[in-house]
Amino acid sequence: MPGVEAVAATGVTPLSALSFETGPEVSGASASGSTFATSLSGAVENLQQLQSSSNELAVQAVTGDLQDIHQAMIASTRASVTLDLVVAVRDRSVSAFNEIMRMQA
Repeated sequence: MPGVEAVAATGVTPLSALSFETGPEVSGASASGSTFATSLSGAVENLQQLQSSSNELAVQAVTGDLQDIHQAMIASTRASVTLDLVVAVRDRSVSAFNEIMRMQA
């Protein structure tokens, strides 16, 4: 029985620290709100890039120009998982907003 070959992790980047985990302490609601907005817009931009690269690899797979179908499948899965995460964050944000609006002053 032949040995198992090593799998290269090309295209996989390590996770970077989130904005609230590093850096100077931020005080005030507007500063934390802008940090959240920046993080959210960065996540949406990342999602758009992942979906774009997934679409390009899918077109290459359909036309026969792609040598390794695994790349297309990995890109598609990454885009799908990221979309699920963004949708979950959106749903939680809307839920939190609605809960705040129901509070009595």
